[in-house]
Amino acid sequence: MKNALPRQRGLTLIECATVLSVLAVVAGMAVPSFERSIERRRLEGTAAQLETDVHYARSLAVARNAPVRMSFSAPAGATCYVIHTGAAGQCDCSPSGRPVCSGGAEPLRVVRLGGDLGISLQSNSRSMLFDPVKGTTTPTGTVKVSGRSGSAIHQVVNIMGRVRSCSPAPVLSGYKAC
Repeated sequence: MKNALPRQRGLTLIECATVLSVLAVVAGMAVPSFERSIERRRLEGTAAQLETDVHYARSLAVARNAPVRMSFSAPAGATCYVIHTGAAGQCDCSPSGRPVCSGGAEPLRVVRLGGDLGISLQSNSRSMLFDPVKGTTTPTGTVKVSGRSGSAIHQVVNIMGRVRSCSPAPVLSGYKAC
């Protein structure tokens, strides 16, 4: 009877390298998909926050029985909006994100989006006024919430202060086309 050598168990270096290279290829294909998913969630979150703040400004004007404004600006590498009392142009954002108000205007809420998020705001109106008696908004406006990849959600504010969301081409799934 011949003495058989014991069979070795385990993986060779070549087998380990092959498995690692396949895993690296699969992970490399998944990363761009994750980045797009993260950007979409940030877009949707910012758009939802903006919609909530429009409703907040409108209800604040009615509750205080005084006009309230929402002003948009883009200080040094960021975008922001300030909900405030006073006239148009009396409140703005500083590069640090703090509100800068003059003429007795009072900041009520500030939202700043830094460049590190990859999300920016662009409004076709510098400032929107919320009337305390009628609850209306003048002028009406569209605020574009956009990401680095070009994806965008438009928040369209009508005269009654209601917000409608849509997406320009290429349309994001789940949104109507603008």
